[in-house]
Amino acid sequence: MIRLGTNPIAWSNDDLRELGGATPLETCLAEARQAGFAGIELGHKFPRTAPELRAVLAQHGLALVSGWYSAELLRRDAVAEIAAMRPHLELLSDCGAEVLIFAETSNAIHGDRAVPLFRRPRLEPGDWARFGARMTEVGKAVADAGLSLVYHHHMGTVVESAEEIARLMDATGPAVQLLLDTGHATFGGADPVALARRYRDRIGHVHTKDIRGAVMQRSRRDGWSFLDSVVEGVFTVPGDGIVDFAAVLRELPDYRGWLVIEAEQDPAKAEPLRYARLGRENLAGFAREAGLLR
Repeated sequence: MIRLGTNPIAWSNDDLRELGGATPLETCLAEARQAGFAGIELGHKFPRTAPELRAVLAQHGLALVSGWYSAELLRRDAVAEIAAMRPHLELLSDCGAEVLIFAETSNAIHGDRAVPLFRRPRLEPGDWARFGARMTEVGKAVADAGLSLVYHHHMGTVVESAEEIARLMDATGPAVQLLLDTGHATFGGADPVALARRYRDRIGHVHTKDIRGAVMQRSRRDGWSFLDSVVEGVFTVPGDGIVDFAAVLRELPDYRGWLVIEAEQDPAKAEPLRYARLGRENLAGFAREAGLLR
């Protein structure tokens, strides 16, 4: 079953908290439901105990889709990572989520507005095997808890480009699935349609953000940071940019999970409820066109 969800980052940004900093969680949840979404991912304003989180989501008729986890597998082994991850994993499990969003961030620069994207970290060819083995071990622990680990390739991290996504998939076992993010793929120079086609059997979660092509080109030309790119509007909701969502979704005929709009913008420039409604309407249309929704 395909369900449409959203992420609170359109209302309150996790990496640059001055964006939407004054917006109450209540507003985010009420407007997410008003826009027609069935579920939402975690953000920094959400309660972090299962009873509180279940209660606040239930008030708005929303399911918990998942939540981001910042990993440090380049600095510690799988056993230490699993121990650090355990409270987050248990929270997701206790609240009915089916996937855990995982990204390596120990040396990432996406949260630093002073660092341009071209100075992001990269792994040496010899580092991938150990990194992948550790991640596979973590993925097995997540699976033992009844969830799937889905890896989020992300701008400003060691897994950004098509080549790095391929190295990640080659270095990990089936316990590690891929979170396909259409916006980060496009921004990172990859073709999200090709990624969907190549990894359809291992895609466990989908983030649907669109790209404003002219802003992306300016970011690349002028050496912007990730956060400056966000503030300038590089991301937007499905149907408002250059990504061919119907083509992406046609490559996922057997996908049965959440399609989540995670399209961070400056809420002072892009009114969240208006864009949430626009994005959901467009995404539902693309999913119907691809045969995923009736």
